[in-house]
Amino acid sequence: MKFLIISDIHGNKDALDAVLSVPHDEVICLGDLVDYGPDPSECIELLKNENIATIKGNHDNAVASKVDCGCGYKYKHLSIATREYTWGQLSIDHMDYLRGLPLYIEKRAGQKKIHFAHGSPRSMYEYIKPDTPEADVLEMIEGVDADLIIIGHSHIPFIRHVGDVAIINPGSVGQPRDGDVRASCAVFDTQTQSVQIIRCEYDLDLVCQRIVENMPHADELVDILKRGY
Repeated sequence: MKFLIISDIHGNKDALDAVLSVPHDEVICLGDLVDYGPDPSECIELLKNENIATIKGNHDNAVASKVDCGCGYKYKHLSIATREYTWGQLSIDHMDYLRGLPLYIEKRAGQKKIHFAHGSPRSMYEYIKPDTPEADVLEMIEGVDADLIIIGHSHIPFIRHVGDVAIINPGSVGQPRDGDVRASCAVFDTQTQSVQIIRCEYDLDLVCQRIVENMPHADELVDILKRGY
């Protein structure tokens, strides 16, 4: 069984199509389907039509419930600036879909227990990064009965071990923040118990063209995509 793990799509349908071409048996999405990108409705429709298990991210929550995104200071103004555009793209059904997403998913793969969340197991707003102090991570995962904890939110792919728990971040599909402009995802192979971070090429120029033609703060949004951070 191969789980394809995706996260932080942010309205980038071309990047989403690219990662979904990676061979897999089942897909888990860790949230943040909307904001920043030109195609939020198309991304939601694809996940709905494919019946892909999806968690609510902080941007999904902000769009659907019209609350603060709670995101980092560096990009928060872009989340706010693109919010009106995003609302204009979404139907009532899309808003209901985002509002109804779960906060976490739990699965078992053989003897392994897996906990999927957006930010940390206790909050969609908390960041677990490659350099987050171990003591802080232990607080964030306290009480979670899992062998693997798979999270998104930071847009930075990594695999690290804290105590007896493996923590995996597949990186961002549509808004990488690690300097690599390619779409990022991960595959967990339940047979070999191995995890692979995978990067996928897509037509970045085409996405940037749609941003320029349709979105506010287009220059800044395009610069971020072309830098990969």
